[in-house]
Amino acid sequence: MTLFDLTDEVVVVVGGAGRIGPAVCGALADHGAEVVVADVDRDAGRRVADDIDGTYHHVDVTDETSIRKLYDAVIDGFDRIDAAVHAAYPRDAAYGDAFLARGESDWREQVDAQLTATATLSREAIRRMHPDGAGTAGQSDPDDAVRDGGAVVNFGSTYGMVAPDFRVYEEANMPPSPAHYSASKGGILNLTRYLACEFAPEVRVNAVSPGGVFDEQDPEFVAAYEDRTPMDRMADPDDIAGAVVYLVSDAASYVTGENIAVDGGWTAQ
Repeated sequence: MTLFDLTDEVVVVVGGAGRIGPAVCGALADHGAEVVVADVDRDAGRRVADDIDGTYHHVDVTDETSIRKLYDAVIDGFDRIDAAVHAAYPRDAAYGDAFLARGESDWREQVDAQLTATATLSREAIRRMHPDGAGTAGQSDPDDAVRDGGAVVNFGSTYGMVAPDFRVYEEANMPPSPAHYSASKGGILNLTRYLACEFAPEVRVNAVSPGGVFDEQDPEFVAAYEDRTPMDRMADPDDIAGAVVYLVSDAASYVTGENIAVDGGWTAQ
């Protein structure tokens, strides 16, 4: 049990009030972590933090200054960051537009909101974990901050690994997962591998790739999705939380550059 003991570990969960975030925050807190719930939604973020006796900080992942302020605030409050989980996924107004309908500026906006944001989040977290991080460009946290390594968990997706099964969406008469989503998530997975190699052994960097998470979607879509999933169901947020706890814990002390697909077997086919 000590392998999964996170007592007094400071873990930041960006996107902590989203679809999966509350389950991740709860599981980390259950294992003893000091959880910092970071989210753009102040009301929802505070509710999650209150529920787990954690701390809330506002962050807009599309704003580099906001990301720096978040991690500076965590250092100011706790003197350290042991792990950072990046689960936020902002969507623009045209999120579901088809590939041929999306202009270049729209494409850039959404890819920046996910891939570029994850790169910025990872950079600012690693700066505050890695022994060589002090004094780097943009760094403003105290010189005496503890820098003895840590763990980063980025959120990918099965659609960053394989293309969607378009038949699932056709049967439900709904638009498929958009191309920019797959492009961003695929980029995040290889960014994760790159960072894992660059910053080992002090900082471990891994990814979790959820499959479809049930969220009261159209019943025809749910039925079609489950019919093509070996486990015969969509994911529950708690299914994802366990993988995150593992990756930030000592149980994964020799795991870096890995992507864990939590998808009920979808990508195994």
